[in-house]
Amino acid sequence: MLITIHGTINQNAKMFTINLTKGNDIAMHINPRFNDQGKKTIVLNSQIGNKWGKEEREHKHFPFTQGQPFEMKIMCTNSEFKMAVNSSHILEFKHQIRDLHSIKHLGIYNDVTLTSVEIDKL
Repeated sequence: MLITIHGTINQNAKMFTINLTKGNDIAMHINPRFNDQGKKTIVLNSQIGNKWGKEEREHKHFPFTQGQPFEMKIMCTNSEFKMAVNSSHILEFKHQIRDLHSIKHLGIYNDVTLTSVEIDKL
């Protein structure tokens, strides 16, 4: 599966969220934050059975700019999600939910304006 998201970060954005879900479980939670204790950070996590997993935090690669458009691609492989922004690979997140065909919903929230979302099967 390949998810392609085109959008623009709102001018005074604090954060935005992308969730891939299976029922009430969140297989992958992506949360770019523009000020996380003074740092620009991408937080990755999953929530299974109402319990959050261990957060993974990425500080080195933060490709988002307030007020600017972006293209994000999320590719689902057999072992992990791979994420690229503006044609640059930035991170991976190991699968916490193994039954990938059961992931049925994509939610995009907070300080972002969407232009388009495409979901392709590979």
